[in-house]
Amino acid sequence: MGVGKASAAGGAGRRRAVPWAVLGLWIALLVLAAPFAAKLADVQHDRVTDYLPASADSTQVAKVQEQLPGGESTELVLVYHRDGGLSAADRETAAGQVEEIAGRHELSGGDRVPEGIPSDDGTTLMYPVVSNEPGTDEKLRDALVEDVRDIAHDQDGLSVEVGGTGALATDAGKVYDSLGGPLLYTTVAVVALLLILIYRSPVLWLVPLAVAGLADYLSMGVAYGLNQAFGTTVSGQSSGVMTILVFGAGTDYALLLVSRYREELRRVERPYDAMVAALRGCGPAVLASSGTVAVGLLCLLAADLNSSRGMGPLGTVGVLCALLAMLTLLPAILVLLGRRVFWPLVPAFGSEPKPRRRSLFAAMGSSAGRRPLTVLATGAVLLGALALGTLNLPGPVKQEDSFVDKPEAVTAMETLAGAYPGHGTQPIDVITPAAGADRTLAAIRDTRGVESAEKGRTGDGWTEISVIAGDAPQSAGESATIRALRGELEGSYVGGASAQQIDLEDTNSRDTKIVVPLVLVSVLLILIGLLRSLVAPLLLVAAVVAVWGAALGIGGLVFGPVLGFEGTDPGLGLLSFVFLVALGVDYGIFLMHRMREESLAGADPVAAALTALRTTGGVIASAGLVLAATFAVLTNMGLVQLVELGFVIAVGVLLDTFLVRTYLVTSASVALGRKVWWPGALSREPGPAGPGEPTEPPRRPERIGAP
Repeated sequence: MGVGKASAAGGAGRRRAVPWAVLGLWIALLVLAAPFAAKLADVQHDRVTDYLPASADSTQVAKVQEQLPGGESTELVLVYHRDGGLSAADRETAAGQVEEIAGRHELSGGDRVPEGIPSDDGTTLMYPVVSNEPGTDEKLRDALVEDVRDIAHDQDGLSVEVGGTGALATDAGKVYDSLGGPLLYTTVAVVALLLILIYRSPVLWLVPLAVAGLADYLSMGVAYGLNQAFGTTVSGQSSGVMTILVFGAGTDYALLLVSRYREELRRVERPYDAMVAALRGCGPAVLASSGTVAVGLLCLLAADLNSSRGMGPLGTVGVLCALLAMLTLLPAILVLLGRRVFWPLVPAFGSEPKPRRRSLFAAMGSSAGRRPLTVLATGAVLLGALALGTLNLPGPVKQEDSFVDKPEAVTAMETLAGAYPGHGTQPIDVITPAAGADRTLAAIRDTRGVESAEKGRTGDGWTEISVIAGDAPQSAGESATIRALRGELEGSYVGGASAQQIDLEDTNSRDTKIVVPLVLVSVLLILIGLLRSLVAPLLLVAAVVAVWGAALGIGGLVFGPVLGFEGTDPGLGLLSFVFLVALGVDYGIFLMHRMREESLAGADPVAAALTALRTTGGVIASAGLVLAATFAVLTNMGLVQLVELGFVIAVGVLLDTFLVRTYLVTSASVALGRKVWWPGALSREPGPAGPGEPTEPPRRPERIGAP
């Protein structure tokens, strides 16, 4: 008797001590991470080399330019324009402003003041301005651009705009700088609203939201550590996506855990024991789903594009920090708060859920169960029809079309394109060995499509040559000129803004061919290990690939006709594929894991599939809505590439949640019966688990997604 009392006392002590110990460890962890998290913004850069392909010509040009005397060049174009034609006073004003700029800043070309290039129609005067004063310092570059804009301002109806690659980089930097605060606040607000609607509790929604916020803070510290240890690229795009993943994936894991915890509280008296049972029940699915996302994102390390390769580790950090928080800190806080955290819908011990009318997911399951092949065929045809929309996707987006709201640098480029039709208005940069610079210059001038070429700086064994093409920037003619130069100039590198776009397109094509199969194989192997089957994993992978195609197809129907976008980001296909496959498989894991539980408990295949849908449908729907909403936040950002990425992922998640997961996967599982578990033991014989399989007595399933 004494031993029993001692054992009970020990158990009670453990129930009190463990949650407090976990809370204490998290406080210590956050204190350690705080100094590093605060420094993440200092290592976040959105330079050209942070996005370009690692091995491309344009990347080599940018790196060599950083080493030349004066460092990296900041190229600007001052555009003076009057619709009715420039007057003599306008030309005087332009010359005076440019002279003032040359007097205040160190421009390339020594003391020579840049000369204006008039347009044929007399409406526009263009002044190319190049400075090495900022070097690679982004803050100095932005200060130079802003000062030039202060000097070169409109006067008496004369329109003055500052464009060029330097101004474009500054305007893009403003958009990326604005991501941090608005992106975080909007994400928090969206998640908070959805959690309030899902939980219908004035308190409960705060717990997972606060835990997700702490996970985001921890991920910032870890991301900074990765940057310092391994030189991982941190850009505005990758850090923004990391925040989205922390809140989106983290909230998904919280929804699954809280739902299972609520279920266990009705069966188990003490909250600590109920949480242990909940973690045992849903922990494997959460671990497997987060592992799938992490592995899928890490496949981006095989990409040659710096922006894609840098997003892999940061996205993985976000998912793993969310997982750690939701499986340790969230359970500890919920246990300490007890049942009252669910007020006013408190799950009392021994109670039964209130009888409800037939749920939406039960109705979906019934229709899939009655005519599985019809449902499957209809869904497949629908997804295939939507995927045809990819044929309507606009071509690669040009620099001037990459902003939702056009900044001054873009309007300057548009003015130039109208005033100088068919002429190059931005330089192509060639870096060549100094010893053969004269021969290279002669070869460039003889190249078809080149209008002019001049030698620039020399240093460290390299010479810079600035080339102006005879065709408009990013036109087919200019692209042909760049490719011709690369083919003819042995030992030289050809870069510049237009060359960078060519390299982005070529490298994304190469990365897609490598990363896509790698993601598919990695995810498939994880699913095979988890589900101990070959058919079920193939079914899930085929489903998410179909979702990806349909989501891109919807994008093709919306981007140009509805949103007016002139192009798509070259990396949209690859990044959306990685995210939709990795995140989409999450919900398949939740569904199939529960289906496997039911099958192991003795349910026949049809009953197991329909019960799994009925019991997980609510939580999957809630999780899908939250994840789609968090990625939809990106559609409110100022860059076309982020809007397109957020749109495709959000649409894909919704398709996966409400069509593929509920109808198609369920109907396919019903149609296949036990064959869905082939070649595992469940495919050969029904009934209780075999040797080595986890056993769980049958119990009346409860609707996990119920609030």
